[in-house]
Amino acid sequence: MKKLLLITLLSLFLLPLAHAQFGIKGGLNVAELTGRDGETSSYKPFYHVGIFYQANLLGPLSIQPEVQYSLQGGNLKSAYTDYDSQLHYLTVPILAKLTVGPVFVEAGPQFGVLLSANQKGNLQVGFTPDGQPAYGNQSRPATSEFKRGDFSVVGGVGLKLGSSFSLGGRLVAGLNDINDAKNLSGINDPRLQNRVFQVYAALQFGGKE
Repeated sequence: MKKLLLITLLSLFLLPLAHAQFGIKGGLNVAELTGRDGETSSYKPFYHVGIFYQANLLGPLSIQPEVQYSLQGGNLKSAYTDYDSQLHYLTVPILAKLTVGPVFVEAGPQFGVLLSANQKGNLQVGFTPDGQPAYGNQSRPATSEFKRGDFSVVGGVGLKLGSSFSLGGRLVAGLNDINDAKNLSGINDPRLQNRVFQVYAALQFGGKE
């Protein structure tokens, strides 16, 4: 009886692997940082690359965890500043995927870890002798100005072109504040969230769906 139970549990674990597909993917990020009062944000083009694993669960439903290197950020502009932020993330989307014919939809959470950040453009560089903010053109590391963790929701659609190649598009909407300015609060809190539109191509290897 114990052997039968063990075989059953192993079969349930290995069955998705028999229908799994590993793959590589990459594409365009069009990203912005939203939420900061007193500044206008605009989108900037970046990129992402990664690997993924798709395992069939039941019929057209599968689960697809991924690991990606994602470069994102955006442009922020105020009356005195105009600069680009580049945020280098390691992201882990875990998506449920529904495939009907050549069309698929996908959705789920994404967890991100900030690897590094930098800013370039007209920034506040200090203060004048009379205590007024001073601005100048500068490129500088900015990792300490952002929180290391990011949590997002992901939704997307795509098209399978043959058994191994697919194209897709996603919206990645950040839910938490990634700005690390701890000295401001309330209406003056410069809250920032990631927003990324992704277009990608994916190539799959392995089992058949």
